Amino acid sequence: MPTPPLIKSGHLLLAEPFMLDPYFRRAAVLLCEHHEQGSLGFILNKSIDMGINDLMSDFPSMDSEVYYGGPVQTDTLHYVHNIGDLLEDSVKVGDGIWWGGDFEKLKFLITSDLIKPNNIRFFVGYSGWSAGQLTDELESGSWLLTDSDANYIFKTKPAELWSTAMHNMGNLFEVLADMPENISWN
Repeated sequence: MPTPPLIKSGHLLLAEPFMLDPYFRRAAVLLCEHHEQGSLGFILNKSIDMGINDLMSDFPSMDSEVYYGGPVQTDTLHYVHNIGDLLEDSVKVGDGIWWGGDFEKLKFLITSDLIKPNNIRFFVGYSGWSAGQLTDELESGSWLLTDSDANYIFKTKPAELWSTAMHNMGNLFEVLADMPENISWN
């Protein structure tokens, strides 16, 4: 029996190219939490075509898009950023990647022009897995696991993120990344 993959916060989950699940088709998910009770992450590359100020009228003015984090608790707002300890109560997920933090301080930092749209990514809802579920999905081939990079989140165009990360895995993955979403387009 093969050894299950070592899953940890900061990993990037890439949906296998033929996944049909509409929530996760060609998704790149930043894994922010993984422990024996389950896992939590955010889909990085599915915009909901809405800005943060469209979603929250009492939020400081900011030209920042909101993304669909996943199908769990879609009435909640989450964020990842690259400003580190400047935002108290943030959780370090990986090199240059933090999750959450004090919401009132976040608004203050935005108002003070210390956080720009390229420093933060907002999500409605999240992706979640129960105990052992993510390991099972990885073993069945639903996901590919790779290290995340802050550049994927804060510098790569979301529409190109899945294929860029696949290309960066090399060889066979480069071929898979170049396949059209619909095989009949080939």
